[in-house]
Amino acid sequence: MLVGERTKLQVAHMKLSHSRAFLVRAYLLQTHEMLFDAHWHGFRVFGGVPGRGIYDNMRTAVDRIGRGKERQVNARFLAMANHYVFEPEFCNPASGWEKGQVEKNVRDARPRLWQPMPNFPDLAALNGWLEQRCLELWCDIPHGDRSGSIADVWAEEQAALMPLPPAFDGFVEQRKRVSPTCLISFERNRYSVPASFANRPVSLRIYPERIVVVAEGQVLCQHERLIQRSHHLPPRTIYDWRHYLAVLQRKPGALRNGAPFTELPPAFRQLQDLILRRPGGDREMADILALVLHHDEEAVCD
Repeated sequence: MLVGERTKLQVAHMKLSHSRAFLVRAYLLQTHEMLFDAHWHGFRVFGGVPGRGIYDNMRTAVDRIGRGKERQVNARFLAMANHYVFEPEFCNPASGWEKGQVEKNVRDARPRLWQPMPNFPDLAALNGWLEQRCLELWCDIPHGDRSGSIADVWAEEQAALMPLPPAFDGFVEQRKRVSPTCLISFERNRYSVPASFANRPVSLRIYPERIVVVAEGQVLCQHERLIQRSHHLPPRTIYDWRHYLAVLQRKPGALRNGAPFTELPPAFRQLQDLILRRPGGDREMADILALVLHHDEEAVCD
């Protein structure tokens, strides 16, 4: 449960064949960027990268299934495998026993992790708890084929794992055109972009928890990603008021009714209430906001 509500989750299971060390991680969607993120956290927790990975024929990894072992592997999935330098292998269709250890892990996880149903304020808190709980279970569960626990055998197996490189930059990229109102659309929601890029093409890099807008070789902005799986919920618009300061210099009156400026920080809202009562207050407040943004940019550069 998240925030007291039953929530359908997509759960990634990773398991080392020799030691049987495992990690479970939850996501709201089953997409490429979630898959890349799960691999990074799995390798991080395991302390290294195995030489081979065994997968079923999930759509996030395989674009087309051919005869026998012939597969058309997704280009981004292959880029991730090449980054971590492991060899992916894929099961035959409808042959779950070929990765029986993971299938067993899925069954075992229900009583170990999901009963009774845990409740957390957000997905990050849930995944933090899942990681800690998996580490505890390594110590509690006997290995079975070897003396000692899973944790004992994992300590031996670490020497055989490849060193952990920096995380693969696991985004999925889409081309977008910024609207005249400085917005891009993604998953029914809209996100603001700096006004200087209105009506221009940009690249949208999609990560599990955030989206990043890139153009001309630089990052323009990023937003926390809003995932609304129910189509009964109305689309939302996520503004960053700083993206509209160029507009504000031309039209200072937008401060009074412009939607992006309803989300100013509380201190700015209080100042705005005072200044807008004076003649010329719109222009004065617009200049103050521009100075604050300029100061913040200089601080970052320093």
